[in-house]
Amino acid sequence: MAKYREVKGITVQTRDSDPVVGGVAGASWSSGGSLNTARYALKSVGTQTQALAFSGWQPPYSALTEQYDGSSWTEVGDLNTARQAGYEAGVYNSALSSGGEVSGGSNTANVESWNGSAWTETTDLNTARRNGGGAGSSNTNALVFGGYTGSPVAVNELWNGSSWTEVGDLNTARYGIAGTGTNTAALAITGNPNSSINELWNGSSWTEVGDTNTGRNAGAAAGTTTEALIFGGAPNIANTEFWNGSSWTEVADLTTGRGQLGGNGTSTAGLAVGGEPPTTGVTEEFSVAPPTSAILTEGDIFLSGGTTLKAFGKAAGLPTATWSSGGNLNTARSSPGKGTQGTQTSALAIGGSVPAKIANNESYNGSTWTEVGDINTARNSAGAAGTNTAALLSSGNTGSATTINESWDGSSWTEVGDLNSSHSTTFQAGTQTASLIFGGTPTPTNANTESWNGSAWTEVNNLNSGRYSHGGAGIQTDALAFGGSPEPGGVNLTEKWDGTSWTEVNNLNTARTYIAGAGTSSSQALAFGGLVGASYKGETEVWNGSSWSEGADLATVRFDSGNAGSGVSALAYAGSVPGTITNATEEWTADAALATVTLS
Repeated sequence: MAKYREVKGITVQTRDSDPVVGGVAGASWSSGGSLNTARYALKSVGTQTQALAFSGWQPPYSALTEQYDGSSWTEVGDLNTARQAGYEAGVYNSALSSGGEVSGGSNTANVESWNGSAWTETTDLNTARRNGGGAGSSNTNALVFGGYTGSPVAVNELWNGSSWTEVGDLNTARYGIAGTGTNTAALAITGNPNSSINELWNGSSWTEVGDTNTGRNAGAAAGTTTEALIFGGAPNIANTEFWNGSSWTEVADLTTGRGQLGGNGTSTAGLAVGGEPPTTGVTEEFSVAPPTSAILTEGDIFLSGGTTLKAFGKAAGLPTATWSSGGNLNTARSSPGKGTQGTQTSALAIGGSVPAKIANNESYNGSTWTEVGDINTARNSAGAAGTNTAALLSSGNTGSATTINESWDGSSWTEVGDLNSSHSTTFQAGTQTASLIFGGTPTPTNANTESWNGSAWTEVNNLNSGRYSHGGAGIQTDALAFGGSPEPGGVNLTEKWDGTSWTEVNNLNTARTYIAGAGTSSSQALAFGGLVGASYKGETEVWNGSSWSEGADLATVRFDSGNAGSGVSALAYAGSVPGTITNATEEWTADAALATVTLS
């Protein structure tokens, strides 16, 4: 019989070159015009096309001021007092240079105001200092915070155009701060000695908000309190992160890693200027795709160059996906219910060991865990399936393997139809009303598989190889089972369920036991963590429907952890770590990427 596409044909867009990723996620750094005089510990204000760079270390201390027009720098009027590591505020034609270190190595309180052509000395700071953060939109309103006087300080001063007033201090004294924003809404990002901390100024006080992923000091920032960038930093950092008002995401790196650089602009059009080591005058421009660009959206399929078929989606980004920190559980534990329950932003952690068996149940909203209704029977190593409002917890260990089955309606648990056979250290795939549970104890060679229809369990075809403490993925009619015990160090066996029977397929690269898994089908899954002998594992493997490949490791090695989510967006939580149990949560995220498509 002819295939549909052979009869009807297909229409695919043809591109001379690949479309680009839109927005900040697809932004990149490119070369701009270099400073006339290379230096570091300089300051910069303005925008990507109208900027000012002043002061710094050449050596020696610099009074140089240069103006940028979007392509080249021009030397303009010098500062009256040469300095490095001062504070900045304003724009290219209305700026403020405050504090810093001056000749002889002393800190200064000197402040100068720029009117577009010349610098004029004005009212001094109350506290002489250097190397803190600055914010402000002109030479008549500014904020300078933190810095170094011989030790880190938290001092915060507000400028009204004629005088400085000490206002609410930073929560954490530090120097090497990257500052951005205005005198009523600013960010104080990273620094020394607290290299990842981020504080938000609301016009009267500072509040600690989301930390950066990469710690640093002497970096630079651009943008506002709701959309910002931090880039560069010591030692020789190229990393760039984007702030969305609540959390940081890593985006395109600087071409030249450096610290003590100047920065300005917006979150979509930033400017990085100078820095070290070595001392440089390099300028880089952070830009998103222009409005005329063809933008990639997830699900796009196109012919690139007229010959190569490509697709854009998160599955293509799986090999480079990474783990990042999520919110900690309230109760550390090992061996919570394990199966395909929940997503990265909506999951349950059910039961487990502390080491006593517990009934605790916690719900995750993507950032924090909240204790909700306990299960009726305390146990560990059960199978779990469903969502955080409609779940099933099946079997487990109450002191011995059990057949107990409980159903969750979003507020409480109710005992429903028991299993035919007891299972412990097992895995369950599916939903509250359509599940598959497979393998486990009490016998080391347990291959038993049962299917749930919403009211009763039915025994179906067994696994080919009995095992327990294995991982899994999928749904009632399309599942995977991988790894597990009983053999010393665990097994690497992988089996696929087609709704009727199990078939052995390609093995894991690393045999292990007490492994966790995630995924909603047999064509895309994750295997992570586990135990080999006495060795705790952090390895993650990615299943593409036919074979396993190595992915990014967990930050915390662990075994017997909980899991949730899909192959592109997963959750690892709890488990046993060297010497104890943990409440740590990690989130696996794949960004959309291009893949070449092979058709048959």
